[in-house]
This record gives sequence, structure tokens and C-alpha cells, in this order.
Amino acid sequence: MNTGQTRVSLLLAAVLLGAAGCGGSATAPPATSPPASAPAGTTASTPAGGPMQMSNGTSTPASGSTGASSAVPAAAAITIRDFTFGPPLEVRPGATVTVTNADGAEHTVTADDGAAFNVDVQGGGTASFTAPATAGTYTFHCTFHPSMHGTLTVK
Repeated sequence: MNTGQTRVSLLLAAVLLGAAGCGGSATAPPATSPPASAPAGTTASTPAGGPMQMSNGTSTPASGSTGASSAVPAAAAITIRDFTFGPPLEVRPGATVTVTNADGAEHTVTADDGAAFNVDVQGGGTASFTAPATAGTYTFHCTFHPSMHGTLTVK
């Protein structure tokens, strides 16, 4: 066998071995795929044995675990986009609520009763507040944009 044929044979063997190594298991889904029960537009990851953390700030129990306490997240997020607060949010008493402002304009998250919570969020910024310790439904608004309204339910 001459040198040219040897090189071609080695190259072909390397390509075939590389192609064989690229084949993966069809049973392992990508780590960032949301589960079938995940809300649209969210991504999830599961720490070993722990609750599944959703990108929208909620969590679902790990496989095989039960308990109503995981139905309401300990921490949650409000995303302000296009001058809206997004869907109503449920949190535990005293939970940390992170507010992300995807708009360019400054907004507030101010409880309608005025005393429960009030946070300013610069355009493109993030802020957080502590949810009230008392269970109930709290409506809120943006003091700069009176047409913006949202609901926070503490359970």
C-alpha cells in the first residue's frame, strides 16, 4: 500500500470513528427542555432530587414527591414588558419577589393599598421586594402609568 492510500485509509477511519461517536442516546432529553406540564415560554432544570426550577420563578415537585407547600413558590418573579405586569402571581407569605423591567421606561410596583409593597424599577433594571406576611390578594399598579395593573396572591 502506498503512502497516499494509507493516508486516505487513516482519514476515512478517523471520520467513521468520529461519526460513530457523535450518535447520542435518544432517551436523554436536553437539560433545558420544559417538561410536558411546564407553562409555555418557560425553561426548567432539575437539581438531583430537588424541585424543578422554572424560569418564571415557580417550581414543581421532584418526581415522586408530594406536598401542597411546593405548589406556591417561595420566591417568584414579575416581568414588566410592553407596559404590562404579566399574569397574576401566587407566592408564599414573606417570599422575595424579583421585578425585572424589560421596558425602557421606569415603572413601579405599588400595592393599591399603598402600604403592602412599593418598589421602583428603572428601565432595563431589576429590583425586589418582600411579599406581605398576611395571606390575601393584593392588587398593584404603576404610579407612572395608571393603566398598568397586576395581582399578587399570597397563600
